[in-house]
Amino acid sequence: MDYKNLLLEFDGKICVVSINRPEVRNALNRETWAELAQATDQLEKDDKVKVIIITGTGDKAFVAGADVAALKERTLIETFFNENQATLSRLAAVDKVTIAAINGFALGGGCELAMACDLRVASENAKLGQPELNLGILPGAGGTQRLTRLVGIGKAKELILTGEIIDAAEARQIGLVNKVVPVGEAVQASKEMAKKILAKGPLAVRVAKSVLDWGSNTSLDQGLIMERLAQTILFATEDRTEGLTAFLEKRVPVFNGR
Repeated sequence: MDYKNLLLEFDGKICVVSINRPEVRNALNRETWAELAQATDQLEKDDKVKVIIITGTGDKAFVAGADVAALKERTLIETFFNENQATLSRLAAVDKVTIAAINGFALGGGCELAMACDLRVASENAKLGQPELNLGILPGAGGTQRLTRLVGIGKAKELILTGEIIDAAEARQIGLVNKVVPVGEAVQASKEMAKKILAKGPLAVRVAKSVLDWGSNTSLDQGLIMERLAQTILFATEDRTEGLTAFLEKRVPVFNGR
C-alpha cells in the first residue's frame, strides 16, 4: 500500500513506520491520522511482522503535535466521534509489540501516539508534553488516561494542567519513556530492543502483552486469574516444551509459534 505521509521500512520481522512530514515537524493532520489507521490494519494482517517501530523523519521531531488549523475546524460531532482516539486505541490493541522511537519533539498528539505504543525509546534531545490546555482544549486522543496509567495521577495532573514540556531524562525518571539514547540512535536502539523480544517465545510475547494490558485495567484478583489462565494456555504449547527443554540442554531454543 502506498502512503503520502508515511514511510514503511521492512527489516525481517520488524517494520519501521516513519511519519514523513518534516516540513511541519511531522505534525499529524487528518490525512496522516487516516494513513496511520490504515498502516495499523495492514501490519496487523501481515504475519511476517512481529514488531512495529514508530518514529518521525529527521532528528528534530517525532511528532510535534496535531494540525492546529484542522482542530479549529473540527465540529462538535467530529469531536465526539474522535477518530484520532480510536486510531490510537487500535494501535494500542494491535497484536504486535509496538515501540516508539522518539527523536525530538513529541508534543500533544505526538506524545499520545508514543504512549499508545508498548515501549518508548527516546533520544537525548527528545521533548515530551501535553500542552493542549494552552489552546483551551485537553489531550483528546487518550492523553489524560494513558499518561495517568504511565506516570501516576499526581504527575499526570502536573504535566497536563501546567502544559510543562519535559526532557528525555525527566521522562525516563518518571517512567514515561523506557530508555534514553544518544541523538540519532533511537531507531537503532528500538531495533535492538525488538530483536531481544523476537528471541523470546512468540506465543508467550503475545499472551504476556495481552495479560499486561488487561490486568492494568482491572483489579489485582482479576488480573491474577487472567495470568493463571494465560499460563495454563502456554503450558499446552510446543513452544513451552521447546523452551524448557532448550534451557535444560543448555542451547538456544528454536520456537515455532505453536
